[in-house]
Amino acid sequence: MPHAIRIHAVGGPDALQYDEIAVGAPGPGEARLRQTAIGVNYIDTYHRSGLYPLSMPSGIGQEAAGVVEAVGAGVTELRVGDRVAYCGGAPGAYATHRLMPVDKLVPIPAGIDDVTAATLMLKGLTVQYLFRQTFPLQGGETILFHAAAGGVGLIACQWARALGVTMLGTVGSDAKAELARANGCAHTIVYTREDFVARTRELTGGKGVPVVYDSIGKDTFEKSLDCLQPRGLFVSFGSSSGPIAAFNLGLLAQKGSLYVTRPTLFTYAATRASLVAMAGELFALVEAGKIRSEARQRFALRDAAAAHRALESRATTGATVLIP
Repeated sequence: MPHAIRIHAVGGPDALQYDEIAVGAPGPGEARLRQTAIGVNYIDTYHRSGLYPLSMPSGIGQEAAGVVEAVGAGVTELRVGDRVAYCGGAPGAYATHRLMPVDKLVPIPAGIDDVTAATLMLKGLTVQYLFRQTFPLQGGETILFHAAAGGVGLIACQWARALGVTMLGTVGSDAKAELARANGCAHTIVYTREDFVARTRELTGGKGVPVVYDSIGKDTFEKSLDCLQPRGLFVSFGSSSGPIAAFNLGLLAQKGSLYVTRPTLFTYAATRASLVAMAGELFALVEAGKIRSEARQRFALRDAAAAHRALESRATTGATVLIP
């Protein structure tokens, strides 16, 4: 029987329950998937904890890869047996089987395996919109990226190298610094013993950077602003340390007429045309060998709680997947 991880009440990792579910036939515009690998992301912990509220009970999870088992009426883009990946839509990726709207599904190229695809969709497409759309990097820039050894961070390291961008990356340990550098981060800053503002200013000759990409939130917000050049852009795309508190907009004037934005992948990939184009650029870099993504941690689907504990304790590097 199909199973899924479900949340019946918000809470810690123990709130994740392994439930038997029923998965019916796909309706018009839908496909039924047998899932083969599921990506674990920080946003999943926000849903589980209630930071991003869901109606209960709820599924959880935003990305996965799998095989099409059946298609509904009017579906011409996919056939039974196609390998596909997705991110977004209603939470519920932590499942053995699932119904999905076809317009959310992207065919997986033959040269990319399912586990790799499951590590790429949310994290890789996040880097795509951050680097190619929110602040379009042309090459030659120096940027600051927090959590450079995380799942998004390691893809960002490689993409920055491919673009000819000098990436300064914050990390929590020497081991994570070594990993980030191996993936293309030009300079690592171990924030547990180094002042990342001072190091950023030192590495940029006092100028600061034109953009800071920050998924940490509360703990890094104001100091990140101090790393920016005048008229620089602070990009907040997560809040692993907690949400950024309300602040006086005058702070942006005081620190150099700065800009702040809070983008989401689901806005940038809202249309199928946008999703396919973004995935196409990402997959092309993977097939060209410029980006490698591997599951550095694997857990059985029923052990999702253990995966969340590892993620929230900062014990992981790179991508984590669940295997049904």
